[in-house]
Amino acid sequence: MPRILDVLRLDAESDLSERAIARSLSLSPSTVGNILARAKEAGLTWPVPAHLDERKVESMLFPKATGIPKIRTEPDWSHLYQESKRKGVTLQLLWLEYKNLHPEGYQYSQFCERFNQWKKTQQLTLRQEHKAGDKLFIDYAGPTIPVIDVETGEIKEAQLFVATLGASNYTYVEAQWGQDLQSFINGHVRAFQYFDAVPELLVPDNLKAAVKQADRYEPGITRTYYELASHYGCAILPARPRKPKDKAKVESAVLLVERWILAVLRNRRFFRLGELNEGIRELLVRLNEKPFQKMEGSRKSLFESLDKPAMKPLPAKPYEFAVWKMARVNIDYHITIDYVHYSVPYTLVKQEVDVRMTEFVVEIYHHGKRVASHRKAHRKGQMVTEPAHRPKSHQKHMEWTPSRLIQLSKISFGLNRRLNRKQNSSK
Repeated sequence: MPRILDVLRLDAESDLSERAIARSLSLSPSTVGNILARAKEAGLTWPVPAHLDERKVESMLFPKATGIPKIRTEPDWSHLYQESKRKGVTLQLLWLEYKNLHPEGYQYSQFCERFNQWKKTQQLTLRQEHKAGDKLFIDYAGPTIPVIDVETGEIKEAQLFVATLGASNYTYVEAQWGQDLQSFINGHVRAFQYFDAVPELLVPDNLKAAVKQADRYEPGITRTYYELASHYGCAILPARPRKPKDKAKVESAVLLVERWILAVLRNRRFFRLGELNEGIRELLVRLNEKPFQKMEGSRKSLFESLDKPAMKPLPAKPYEFAVWKMARVNIDYHITIDYVHYSVPYTLVKQEVDVRMTEFVVEIYHHGKRVASHRKAHRKGQMVTEPAHRPKSHQKHMEWTPSRLIQLSKISFGLNRRLNRKQNSSK
């Protein structure tokens, strides 16, 4: 059961519903409900005790099932749905009434799961409402801006990263060389610095570009994106595919950026990415201070009075970009990452570990616990070994260095000479 600890964290530290938590973590709503229900029964709350890692929590909440499944009485979901719309009627109340009529019926988690599955088959429309400080919508503009290399004359196309707040429409824009993961993540970091605050939710457009990858280890939202959200204390709620209402805000912002920034810069020539971003920043200030046509104020004034007070403060340090990978420990108690070999405790031989790499550090985790940390090396084939990771026999063997053997040979030779002199003098 993946991301149990993330589910407990978001349920305790955010105002998200179970369905929103499920979308944020790429889980089904039934899974989130099941986790929270079992945690409540087990008396497990966030933060969990330090001695419990993801694996122990999973075994505690999801022991192996035994026995034969019972046949349950199926509720009248259509009737329950109509009842749920009445004021004060909750799903838990409907379940209690159902259990009174059918004691052998579904438990609460299964009841909620089946109810949600039934609702998926209905044609429902959700009207989007944006609370102050709630959502930040993220996307890339379609058109690009050419940047000329001064030395070679080569033209490179810069991508435009766009982030806009739901309530005030206050917008951040920057040029990047590509839509890779590092550019995408660092764009978020600089957007938070521009807002000088953090929203409750991040809403990327269908996990495009750097977020959605054909990755066996981390399909969907990458672990780096989750880590960014955890660092800033927010959650990720990706826009649903083929649901234009989910991303209407950022599409409108992209359209404005194309009209008020791209169109204005169309005849200017740029030779550095930094020069381009300086030009964008000047026009961005103008865009955010431009008065609304159908209401008083501007994006900036609305942001300062509405969004900013409701947003979270920035953490003490900005997020440092890190990439997560998975590796298997070789029989020499080393893992290989980017052609460099890093040691781990020898007890983890042949086991899989998670590897977190920043610009300078490589950290190795096993079941969520850090087991090794090394300074990042860049020379291919290099061995980075912590002596304490070796078994005792190997540590003793490594003590017999060439210099030590030479020293012992000299001592032995000296002792033999003195012994021979003593024997000759006695004769």
